[in-house]
Amino acid sequence: MEEWIKAVAPYLYTYRTKFFAACSATFQMFWKAGLIAFAIGLFFGVILVITKKGGIRQNIFVYQITNLVINVFRSIPFIILLIFLIPLTRAVVGTAINVKGAILPLVFGTVPFYTRQVEVALSGVEEGKIEAARSMGSGTFGLIFRVYLHEALPDLIRVTTVTAISLIGLTTMAGAVGAGGIGSFAINYGQNQNHSDIVNVCVIVLLAVTFVLQSLGNMLAKRTTNRSLFQIRRGENNVPNSAD
Repeated sequence: MEEWIKAVAPYLYTYRTKFFAACSATFQMFWKAGLIAFAIGLFFGVILVITKKGGIRQNIFVYQITNLVINVFRSIPFIILLIFLIPLTRAVVGTAINVKGAILPLVFGTVPFYTRQVEVALSGVEEGKIEAARSMGSGTFGLIFRVYLHEALPDLIRVTTVTAISLIGLTTMAGAVGAGGIGSFAINYGQNQNHSDIVNVCVIVLLAVTFVLQSLGNMLAKRTTNRSLFQIRRGENNVPNSAD
């Protein structure tokens, strides 16, 4: 196996230690920024849905402010956002390079996109189910967790998958400006030194990660559509199951 790798990708084998370090850096950026962006994006997505005109907790002022902030950061290309956030990143984490310095820009770059995705997913919940839950006495949190998030779960999984794949792309762009990871490795040791085998392997790795994420997302979305991922006894539900 080792001899085959040497023959197929000799330069990758030479820099194999740096390659594995780059893969580790990309993974760290992905899961750390991903978890933070998931929590914040889900929160803001819910806020947009419940505070909009006609929402269960209509508040036009909160909606407009949140909507404006999301639109502003969505309109800034990620590379420019990285540069723009350098002073803030240094103030918060003490550095603007390496994995540590990439987390904050990645969060800022991912949250607006994910927020819009969550908003679309939650907006697809049928009004009839919301009104039915209201008539049974469900409050705001009950409506959010037992109706919106429960009914929109398959769509939320799909949009989370799309966002996760987009985040992988952002981590490679962050690598171009000093964050490290596969993007930085492909540029510094592949493109800049004309080592095509390194670039090719990096592309294959990213394709494989994207395929795994998409397949996992599709599987979970399918299972939640059939309500088999989480076993809930019907007698415990106040809202009729959409499959009924």
